[in-house]
Amino acid sequence: MGKILLVGGAGYVGSVLTQELLERGYAVKILDRLYFGDEGIESCRDRVDLIRADMRRLPDRLLTDVQSVINLGGLSNDPTAEYNPTANYQMNTEASLELAKACLVAGVQRYVFASSCSIYDQGVGNDERDVLLDEESEVNPRAAYSGSKRAGELGLLQMASDQFCPVILRKATIYGYSPRMRYDLVVNTFVKDALTRGYIMLHFGGEMWRPLVDVHDVAQAYILALTAEAEKVRGQIFNVVYQNCRISEIGLRVRDALRSVKVECDVRVDYGYRGVRNYRVSGKKIDRVLGFRPKIGIEESAIDMAKKIQTQDREELLHPKHYNIRWMQTLEQAKQVIDVTGSVFGPGFPEVAGQENPSKGGQA
Repeated sequence: MGKILLVGGAGYVGSVLTQELLERGYAVKILDRLYFGDEGIESCRDRVDLIRADMRRLPDRLLTDVQSVINLGGLSNDPTAEYNPTANYQMNTEASLELAKACLVAGVQRYVFASSCSIYDQGVGNDERDVLLDEESEVNPRAAYSGSKRAGELGLLQMASDQFCPVILRKATIYGYSPRMRYDLVVNTFVKDALTRGYIMLHFGGEMWRPLVDVHDVAQAYILALTAEAEKVRGQIFNVVYQNCRISEIGLRVRDALRSVKVECDVRVDYGYRGVRNYRVSGKKIDRVLGFRPKIGIEESAIDMAKKIQTQDREELLHPKHYNIRWMQTLEQAKQVIDVTGSVFGPGFPEVAGQENPSKGGQA
């Protein structure tokens, strides 16, 4: 039996999915650029085949020992997509389709693609369209991130055949603890804010709807999509969602749950508009077709998360590496400096070592 290739396997979802696959006896190969390091797979590093590469430049013979592919790669939220729309489209759409074409050539039939329920975003002020949406609902994503995911979906659906089985999972907003932790996801943000600030802030009054699902339940959905009979999933889209909640409800539920681990916090309200997203989705199809029934609710996940991160100091919880857009910006800024100075602890560039920089008039 060949390996499972996880593109982005060291990330927030990927590190959890890697563990789940290993526990089930799968051999795992990971393709990851390691923007966020490899701490997400530190505990299983010696049991996976790790290839450090950009998904836009697939290594030769990447698929020679691969049975199936799960593509979690690319930029993974609106702020990072808007920060560099070109790179976003290159990874989320173009590279995802090029990987699918490589699978066709290599005879790899099963290809599971990580899409997003943000494709359904209706925005606020569209009350007549504020209904529960499913996989048959018309979508017209306007943001760079959701638009790139939808373009990837359409390309994959056109490739579906007896020789190729693409499966698309539109994931709800994910929450829960992962070895590669993120605090830029709403439930995770609320837990982190409760611990570091003592209060939870509800922007735009917390009126927006959001579909939600725990990261461990997401891993189970990927495994179901990987192992299901091809006839059930070929060219199919599935929403992966546990429940739909208003942001205000999420804040209150997190606050009340954290009291059981002796964390007290206030809930505050800001009515200012800040990139509001608003949508509700149905998860009935994946239940009906694959028997997927998520189990981990907001309260259980928030308590588990708090227990695991309570011992970390405030600086660690606020480190940019836990926030996708902040970390990307930090890396970009660091590169700009290093391009001028050379390695931080090295001697610098020979042609300027020990000399004043004439372009700066001799100023440091």
